Amino acid sequence: MATAPPSIRPNDAKRHLVSNRRARHEYDVLETIEAGLVLTGTEIKSVRAGKVQLQDAFARHRDGEVWLHNMHIAHYVQGNRFNSPEARERKLLLHRREIERWVSRAEEKGLTLVPLSIYLRHGFAKVELGLCKGRKLYDRREAIAEREARREQDRALSGRE
Repeated sequence: MATAPPSIRPNDAKRHLVSNRRARHEYDVLETIEAGLVLTGTEIKSVRAGKVQLQDAFARHRDGEVWLHNMHIAHYVQGNRFNSPEARERKLLLHRREIERWVSRAEEKGLTLVPLSIYLRHGFAKVELGLCKGRKLYDRREAIAEREARREQDRALSGRE
């Protein structure tokens, strides 16, 4: 009996949990990468329930490792004394070459590592990290104007008003 190709397997689908919409508004995303996330037992249960906030989160390099700061994971309701602090630093799992490449690019002027979304893949929590450059206020306004123009153009082409 033949097995299904990897693209069709049901476990391959990622279950999207949380996205950082504010990051897409305030930064230009130059490149993205998937990183594993080190969590405790009660934290992963809260993540699976979607009790995560990425609003002010960022990643920082320290001692050859990448750490995620300011990500808020709410306490698990049935976690009692096993709950860990909500806003602690969390280690990201990346290969050594990826860390070196991304950190060297992030050290360029104005670039930072920002978590864009959290999802589950094969039962493991993953973070989509983006190498981002901050936008100025006028850049944000231009992006909004371009998006509105694209919507108007799509409406005109589809025949709807």
